[in-house]
Amino acid sequence: MITYLCDVVGVSRSGYYNYFSPESQERRKQKDKCDEEVKEIVLKAFHYKRRKKGARQIKMTLVGQFNVVYNLKRIRRIMKKYKIVCPIRKANPYKRMMKATHEHSVVPNLLSREFNQGIPGKVLMTDITYLTYGKNLRAYLSTIKDGSTGEVLAHHVSDRITLDIATDTLQKLKKNRKFKKAKDALIHSDQGVHYTHPDFQRMVKKLGLLQSMSRRGNCWDNAPQESFFGHLKDETYIKECATLEEVKMEIKQYIIYYNHYRYQWNLNKMTPAQYRDHLQQAA
Repeated sequence: MITYLCDVVGVSRSGYYNYFSPESQERRKQKDKCDEEVKEIVLKAFHYKRRKKGARQIKMTLVGQFNVVYNLKRIRRIMKKYKIVCPIRKANPYKRMMKATHEHSVVPNLLSREFNQGIPGKVLMTDITYLTYGKNLRAYLSTIKDGSTGEVLAHHVSDRITLDIATDTLQKLKKNRKFKKAKDALIHSDQGVHYTHPDFQRMVKKLGLLQSMSRRGNCWDNAPQESFFGHLKDETYIKECATLEEVKMEIKQYIIYYNHYRYQWNLNKMTPAQYRDHLQQAA
């Protein structure tokens, strides 16, 4: 019977007996014990700062915060074995709620997807997304992000999507003491009504910034901003917030985490703040 079953599943008799030998069982027992220890360490990184992470984020967090080095293959195996599931990026269903009037004007795409120019304060990207919280309530988040460092330089949360959500974000950028505008700096956005509005465009000029816009309907022209919103929605606890103030606090805490503790593979495995300092020192 054993010979027949081994033939059916394609294993040798010696392999069958070896699998159930005391030595093999002891090796598997020791391997499971080792995996349990690794799992606990991986979970520390997975839950670090209360933000769930994928395998690459776990690897960088282990190195940066716990001085532990595991390769990606091992981390992914442990995650699969113990069903440690990272958040899955969801499509952004945000749609423009208003149309530009004849007073609004679209400007050319000066950026042409050259997001990372290796100079902090050279390329700024801005956009607005919506956030659902509480009992189907809605808030809106506007951010300005540095294209070279990935650092979020300014943000504003509101329960309205009026023009001031964009202009207030610009004001906060102006007040950010860590922001140092580079020569020929520009701010890039989509062609949303907030950014084609003459008041917004006047404020951009007062800040000494050039203005650039994506081509209509082309989300890839502002991809880093879209990516940031995707990570934020995956890694925050917005839906658990009951009030707008709780949403604002969660966003504030997440941006601090994102800028100072969230390591990024494409930034030499540094955080945005670390990478900004790195670029400034290299200049």
